[in-house]
Amino acid sequence: MPEKKVVKKMKKAHRAPSKKLNVYGIDGSVKKQIDIPKIFEADYRPDLIGRASVSINSNSRQPYAPKPGAGMRHSVSTWGKGHGVSRVQRLMGSSTAAQSPGNVGGRRAHPPRVNEKRSKKMNRKEMRLARLSALAAIADYHKVVARGHKLPQDATVPIVLENDLEKIETTKDAVALLDKVGLGDEMTRAENGKRTRAGRGKMRGRKYRIRKSLLVVCSGKCPAIKSFSNLTGVDVACVDSLNVELLAPGGLAGRLTIMSEAALDRLAGWAS
Repeated sequence: MPEKKVVKKMKKAHRAPSKKLNVYGIDGSVKKQIDIPKIFEADYRPDLIGRASVSINSNSRQPYAPKPGAGMRHSVSTWGKGHGVSRVQRLMGSSTAAQSPGNVGGRRAHPPRVNEKRSKKMNRKEMRLARLSALAAIADYHKVVARGHKLPQDATVPIVLENDLEKIETTKDAVALLDKVGLGDEMTRAENGKRTRAGRGKMRGRKYRIRKSLLVVCSGKCPAIKSFSNLTGVDVACVDSLNVELLAPGGLAGRLTIMSEAALDRLAGWAS
């Protein structure tokens, strides 16, 4: 029998989790290093993150249904059999079919109803644990890269900038800042990922499908909220409004996150 060839698999370069976070300035240089807060040391629970994401998306759906009398506002009668035509309701004094499902202007056969229960409940403590787990994932470099984000090899996550980040007033300055930090490729990835949606959604206010890119976290209301929200795929949120769907869109943890130093201090207070 022929001898089997032994193929040695190359080991991937392993990067140990960093215990320090770089604090970048507006010019893109590293100003100092700080200890990573304990809030990012929670256990990684992808099961809870997935359930929380489904619950948030389900509860955000708006109930919709046709008007109760839609398609039924006709004066109709049936001819009965023996006329060589289909036995559907027809307008009085006319041969035009009406009111039956499948006819022009007729009712729907099985329409959606507003009393359908489409919400997904989740325990409050489980939701909190899922949020802590999603926060821990944004501080894991390997999970951020595995999600498809493009960032420098020597970057520490989450990317922390000085509080001047919250003073940026124009989108032009926001783009320049991201280029200085080394996130130009990430913004290009989001721009190239913009696709025209297939199906009827194009005419219902959701013509494009856009990849999720950065999450910018601010300590409170500031000019940066408007300047960064104009960028493709970028979400901006305050610390108090963070949830699993922002930290892990679609239940996939490890979103690339940028936050100000003040926002990081407020997050660190959650662990106390």
